Amino acid sequence: MTRRGLIGPAVGALVAACSPLGMLNRFGPRDAGVRRVAQDLPYGDDPRQRFDIHAPTAIGIDGLPTLVFFYGGGWDSGSRTVYAWAAQALAARGFVVAVPDYRLVPEVRFPAFIEDAAAATAAVAAVSGGYGGDAGRLGVLGHSAGAHLAMMIALDRRYMAAVDRPGLIRAAAGLAGPYEFLPFDVAASVNAFGRVPDPTLTQPVTFARADAPPLWLGHGTADTVVHDEDTVILNDRMRALGGRSEAHLYPGLNHADLISTFSPLFRKKAPVLNDVSGFFRRELG
Repeated sequence: MTRRGLIGPAVGALVAACSPLGMLNRFGPRDAGVRRVAQDLPYGDDPRQRFDIHAPTAIGIDGLPTLVFFYGGGWDSGSRTVYAWAAQALAARGFVVAVPDYRLVPEVRFPAFIEDAAAATAAVAAVSGGYGGDAGRLGVLGHSAGAHLAMMIALDRRYMAAVDRPGLIRAAAGLAGPYEFLPFDVAASVNAFGRVPDPTLTQPVTFARADAPPLWLGHGTADTVVHDEDTVILNDRMRALGGRSEAHLYPGLNHADLISTFSPLFRKKAPVLNDVSGFFRRELG
């Protein structure tokens, strides 16, 4: 089966891949010195338009760079509560980290979940100062479908402009993300994107540009849910246009491995957390 046919054949495979991540949230060890400082903050009227914030607990820490993390789930599943451990891993490295929920297929179709990502990012910026963050140093990142969301709002100017925050995103990172997956020939992509008159507008690679925020793109070479070719394609396109982008391929890591290395249990597998947090420290200051 080709790379293009692997993104959706099965939402079941994606859900199965994510289930161990939920176990990490419930039973895995957590990084010390951080906590959830806000819960269920709204960015819209829908019950899924809510976000949590995680931050270091040390007294007196202020003006930290702010990150918005989007989880994966094939655009039709997922919950912010499952990824508290990943947010806290980033917070332990000196960031204020928000994790939003967003509306899912089949209740919505593209571009609703991208619009939610933009609205959530703007809402996080509006309140981050109250939790020790600096909205002037804001980055976005995501895993799998969440990486697709992060790249779409970082690259396609229309989404952040629509929430009156053009230029808000200063850097973006994607882990195991689908960035070029035409044609829509499997159920998941058809359900999420199949009604779009111009399918190219759903693809992050379409919006690669020289003046985009700097990108960090990570992928495991053993990923059979979204092949690492997607990362290579977007990185090459960005660099060909004169944009700033860096690609990191991690030998032997599969789709779930890439984000599970954020957990203290699996951190020795690969330096993904160090690499992505280092990128944000360099770009956000």
